[in-house]
Amino acid sequence: MRNNIVHIGAGELTYEIRAIVEIAEKLNKLGIKTNMENIGDPIAKGEKIPDWLKKIVSDLAMTDCSYGYCATKGVLETREFLANQTNQRGKTQITVEDIIFFNGLGDAIQKVYGLLRRESRVIGPSPTYSTHSSAEGAHAGQKPLTYRLDPDNHWYPDMDDLRLSVKYNPAISGILIINPDNPTGAVYPERILKEIIAICKEFDLFLICDEIYHNLCYNGTSTKPISDLVGDLPAIAMKGISKEVPWPGSRCGWIEVYNVDKDPMFARYLQSILDSKMVEVCSTTLPQKAIPSILSHPEYPKYLEERRNRYEHYSNIAYNLLKEVPGLKVNRTNGAFYMSVVVEKGLLNDSQSLAIDNGEVRKLVESLVNQPGVATDKRFVYYLLAATGICVVPISSFCTEERGFRITLLEIDEKEFTQIFITIANAVTNYLKS
Repeated sequence: MRNNIVHIGAGELTYEIRAIVEIAEKLNKLGIKTNMENIGDPIAKGEKIPDWLKKIVSDLAMTDCSYGYCATKGVLETREFLANQTNQRGKTQITVEDIIFFNGLGDAIQKVYGLLRRESRVIGPSPTYSTHSSAEGAHAGQKPLTYRLDPDNHWYPDMDDLRLSVKYNPAISGILIINPDNPTGAVYPERILKEIIAICKEFDLFLICDEIYHNLCYNGTSTKPISDLVGDLPAIAMKGISKEVPWPGSRCGWIEVYNVDKDPMFARYLQSILDSKMVEVCSTTLPQKAIPSILSHPEYPKYLEERRNRYEHYSNIAYNLLKEVPGLKVNRTNGAFYMSVVVEKGLLNDSQSLAIDNGEVRKLVESLVNQPGVATDKRFVYYLLAATGICVVPISSFCTEERGFRITLLEIDEKEFTQIFITIANAVTNYLKS
């Protein structure tokens, strides 16, 4: 090319959660039956959508207005419904103007980071959801800035690490929280949220809180929406229906913004996000129109509770099977539907393997793990996939120095789910002994 046309942050756009699918597909062609535990799609894992919910969507599909544009910020009636939900709690009050819809939270995340001044950074958790870390790193053209989540303390934030990182890096303008957390499954108590808010206020930062899994807490845990705690702090909450309803194919998410009037620079930044959305005209209409009917349906609370109960039951099966495996650090998942498992430092190396009977499969895996720079946990994940057909994601791909893997709790069949974790426990034991 005449000129370098590659964006300065292109190298930060990584998403191992889906990238590993390409490897799984190659193994499928070589006769390996795969069990995809890499991505948080309840529908792909057999979640049955109830008839009452399907009827809401099908009825809307028969109305002409569902096929047209909506307002740039989103369907007015839906924003009124959501603003009323927030205001009923009586803490932070918002209006319909404080809600903006996007084509999924992925779209929102790209704009929230992409429209920051390049020199302004947002520090996020480590490990963190790849879409956040990739978008933040890409906007700055540098590696993402992170604070440590501690696997020896329920995956809670290391508050000393966070505070010192903010104090000694003046480029940090905001803090990201994911609560409940992806990829760890941690649920943050109110005291931790208040500590992070206090840091934001001390150093004049804004706060981003990804709350996509807010209504999926269990094992006796609970958390507060950030709107109940921020006070006068400028903040953004990210919400959606892809995980809770669940309707990931809707690509329907939104942000609620708090205290726009408290800081003119924050207000101008939010206006740039709206202007960017206006260039696209609007987000998809039909899923937005369905939200009030779904969330207010008399069957919805029962449906949501059934899902929470299943995730709680499965989280305990997984925890009990893996906690006894020597060399693993295992925390019980208390929210969302992921488990992150860490291998103790020094136990993974570049010579370990699992037995693979199929010669072509073994050759493919060896070609992958012998490439320069392959992380030791990625090596394990490739061997696990080839030897057992179980597809998980290396935790190193979630912007962390820890080594291990993330797996979902989404398999519907309890017998199959249990067997998956028995197989993983045995595979880890054999791998670490090899």
